[in-house]
Amino acid sequence: MADSSRRQIKRATFIYWLMLSYIVVALIWWFISLEKQNHALADFRIKQLNATIDSSISPSFYKKELIQIDSAKTRSRIMHLSEGLFFLALIIITAVFVFRSVRRQFRLQQQQQNFMMAVTHELKTPIAVARLNLETMLKYTLEPEKQKRLIRTTLEETARLNFLTNNILISSQLEGGRYSFAKEELDLSDLLKDCLQDFRNRFPDRIFHGDVEADVDVKGDAMLLQILINNLLENAIKYAPRESPIKATLIHEGKTVRLNVTDEGPGIPEEERKKIFEKFYRIGNESTRKTQGTGLGLYLCSKIAHDHNADISVTNNIPHGANFAVTFNP
Repeated sequence: MADSSRRQIKRATFIYWLMLSYIVVALIWWFISLEKQNHALADFRIKQLNATIDSSISPSFYKKELIQIDSAKTRSRIMHLSEGLFFLALIIITAVFVFRSVRRQFRLQQQQQNFMMAVTHELKTPIAVARLNLETMLKYTLEPEKQKRLIRTTLEETARLNFLTNNILISSQLEGGRYSFAKEELDLSDLLKDCLQDFRNRFPDRIFHGDVEADVDVKGDAMLLQILINNLLENAIKYAPRESPIKATLIHEGKTVRLNVTDEGPGIPEEERKKIFEKFYRIGNESTRKTQGTGLGLYLCSKIAHDHNADISVTNNIPHGANFAVTFNP
């Protein structure tokens, strides 16, 4: 988080707690003032009663009046205390709600800023690489093997650019309700195999294993499910060591269908597992993070899974790594 954002949050937090402390102190002072008035009124009524004492007033009547004065004093104290506690509880509940809302807004604003910086970098890098490769081939007469290598690199970068823009566009359309969702019977087995083959072509130096049960059908949108699988595979590539395998499995479990994508990377800490599916959220410090990304991939996976009546979760991959599981319910 930038120093200016930290200072802004600290300043807002200080002012917030200062105002809250003032309100609580004012409420306590209000209670003390009312209690002083209550005591003064009771003392005044007792003095009035004592001033009217004569031989015609019986001791029982005097005692009865004193009890009534004390009872009125107690009722006033209870009323002031109950009103004070009610307003204190209301202030605390409102303060907690406002504090959490403001903190959430600050965090979302920071995540959006990080997202814009990440998107800018993610867009510029493949464009710059593709342009440099094309200029190199235009300027120099290269050997066929070098030309193929440059063309392959350019195609990889354009595929990466296409992947990123698809994520942004689909995310915007799904949130705005502008995406025309298709629910049709499709073969998820073939779709997963195609995605794995596409990643093998894009990343020939990586190892992809597929354990795919044949003829696993689900009802849903083919393009959205392809984006879900691609994002899970892309996420595994970012964090898994280059020499370690990435495995995708698809099986029937009773009436449900289970898709798993596992890697042998560093894994995901327990406290981060719910946060990673939030929009723009990325693990680690923004200034020291080395992996690329925009914080949209896993959010899209969660959104697509939910739209397909599926649950998505992440657990440890024994002995190390992460295991993302998508369970399609009937």
